[in-house]
Amino acid sequence: MSSRPNPVPNISIAEQPGILKQPKAVWAVFFACIIAFMGLGLVDPILPAIAGQLNASPSEVTLLFTSYNAVMAVAMLVTGAITSRIGMKKTLLSGIVIIALFSALGGFSNGIWELVALRGGWGLGNALFVATALTAIVTLSNSGNAKAIILYEAAIGLGISVGPLIGGWLGAISWRGPFLGVATLMVIAFIGLTTLMPKANTVQATQKKSSLLDPFRALKHRSLLVFGIAAALYNFGFFTLLAFAPFVLGLDEHGLGFVFLGWGILLAITSVFMAPKLQQWFGTVKSMCMMLTLFALVLLSMGIWTSTQWVVIAAVVFAGALLGNNNTLITTAVMNASPVERPTASAAYSFLRFLGGAIAPYLAGKLSEIYNSSVPFYVGAAFVFLSVLFIWGNKKHIHHVDAAEGGHE
Repeated sequence: MSSRPNPVPNISIAEQPGILKQPKAVWAVFFACIIAFMGLGLVDPILPAIAGQLNASPSEVTLLFTSYNAVMAVAMLVTGAITSRIGMKKTLLSGIVIIALFSALGGFSNGIWELVALRGGWGLGNALFVATALTAIVTLSNSGNAKAIILYEAAIGLGISVGPLIGGWLGAISWRGPFLGVATLMVIAFIGLTTLMPKANTVQATQKKSSLLDPFRALKHRSLLVFGIAAALYNFGFFTLLAFAPFVLGLDEHGLGFVFLGWGILLAITSVFMAPKLQQWFGTVKSMCMMLTLFALVLLSMGIWTSTQWVVIAAVVFAGALLGNNNTLITTAVMNASPVERPTASAAYSFLRFLGGAIAPYLAGKLSEIYNSSVPFYVGAAFVFLSVLFIWGNKKHIHHVDAAEGGHE
């Protein structure tokens, strides 16, 4: 379905240097990305505290990830249509306002179901912001598309790593602290984008108005569909680790914050420095399969030694390196996968990716309640192994991604 040549110029993550020489507008979006992605890991250190103080079960608390990812998945389908009509700047600012509003309301909530609903609203704001931020950085960057993607992934890594640290610090004071902290930081990001980004009419995301059906049409391209389904499968493992590991680590808010800080730092470093090397040496598809296989083995080890604290801590931190590499590799692959505009490809891929992220947290919590704390990690590992088999089984549909980057087959 995707054998036609790709009219969108291919990109490699080992292109020209100059990643730090960016306009102020790029750094404004970069900073806002860090804050937006803090929301992903920010609640990690306070999950046990929320469960205790709101009398909620692990499966109920993991719904904070499920509602967030479910709303974000669906909202991804409309981000292109919105951006093409009001422009990138207004879309980014709208996303920031929604994130600030719902995170602040979350800080004042008094029940788990109210908090779950508000996290869904947070997911809507994040969808508007995140989907548009990648396009904005690529559009405004002067160092090439490949370096722009690395910069975007670095912002994700920094946000995910700093989020748990701030969450642990504020969460030790009160579980409400992290929510109110994000709201405050988003106000700062709003001011930065308002003053540093060019006027809306100079940074329009697309040349023509996008249709709500465009992401679904994009999934007719087998290559994009393959990467989307693979991402949904491996996100079962990703969000099992992110949402459920805090319940088995046996650490307080500060301890959980430091563990996930280490996880996020490795994620950020590898996404910027190691992923380009892996792509050069082995090609994108082989590198992805290697990282995902290792990640599945890490989850398997967490299932076997769930009661051994140091093993689980080491596994969580090491998983950051694997996920950092894979995130950059698969993002670059998606941008090269099909002959559709990149904002549309990103929306279609993100829809499938976050569906996996929506199901996994609640499933992990339920499996632990029905069976035991090891089963969620076994199931997560099985899904990640399945993603490897799915990628390898559909290699003929995605081989052009490597061919475009130097002939790796």
